[in-house]
Amino acid sequence: MFFKKVRNPEIFQGNLRKKSYFEGWYYKLVSKYEDYTIALIPGISLNEKDTHAFIQVFVSQTDEGDVKLKSFYFRYEMTDFSCETNPFSIRIGRNFFSKTHIDIKLKNDQLDLFGIININHMTPIKKTVFSPNIMGFFGYFGFMECYHGVISMSHMLNGKFRLDQKIISFENSKGYLEKDWGKSFPSEYVWLQSNHFSDSDTSFMFSYATIPFIGFKFKGLIANLILKNKEYRFATYNLGKVTYEDIKKGYAFYRIKRRNYTLEIVAISKTEIGLAAPRKGEMIDQIKEGLSGTIRLRLYRRNILIYEDEGRHAGIEIMKSHR
Repeated sequence: MFFKKVRNPEIFQGNLRKKSYFEGWYYKLVSKYEDYTIALIPGISLNEKDTHAFIQVFVSQTDEGDVKLKSFYFRYEMTDFSCETNPFSIRIGRNFFSKTHIDIKLKNDQLDLFGIININHMTPIKKTVFSPNIMGFFGYFGFMECYHGVISMSHMLNGKFRLDQKIISFENSKGYLEKDWGKSFPSEYVWLQSNHFSDSDTSFMFSYATIPFIGFKFKGLIANLILKNKEYRFATYNLGKVTYEDIKKGYAFYRIKRRNYTLEIVAISKTEIGLAAPRKGEMIDQIKEGLSGTIRLRLYRRNILIYEDEGRHAGIEIMKSHR
């Protein structure tokens, strides 16, 4: 079961007896007309003070260039949480999540969200014995503070949501699916993601974080670019490295290198909102995320530019030390 979990991060990685533990899935959905981006984050928080299951909802609405962000947090008892391994699924209250569909029924005084979305044509990352998941050989270690899994770099969505009284179509639109689990988010990190480029098959994710490791810390890099069905991965575990970094509020520039390839990344986010994040299993930290940013990429091979494009509806988190 250990190796199955390592290779398939979508399945429930923990157990309900753990303390100081969180686990959360991140479903990102961009609507058919690209006027709405919605992130659904179902998860659990296990700790001595406030154990519960939850669903976070992050809504980004674009109207004639004006971006409005809202976030909502729905709490549930742990008895409302259940999961299945084969095939993978989780259920929180009346809400269902899997690799093939989402069934949402959420309502409180601030939000009424209802609908079913079907998922197909997932784009998994490449896996080997050395790299069983996006964390490479670090995925085998059982003492990391936080684990990250990429389940699908891009996939097709079909269905509709009713958001309050508005119908939002997701017919032939795109989604992204990843997850995190462990004790706490890194104290400092930058996370970027987009799969809305000029070439519809292009998808990109990036994470650069301060990682606690056996009494010391190091900067861990994971970047994955899928371009014309080829995967370009830059990671600490495959000797990828950051050669230049410039970050400030709402802006990040990176130059990363591996072997003959160099990737330049410019991420810009003009709007952001707070989301709950884990610290020792409790959802008591706050991170800032935008869902309407842009990510410009330039890929070089032996200093010759071979690819350039800009991704929209980008998820962008730039977190300096938050504890």
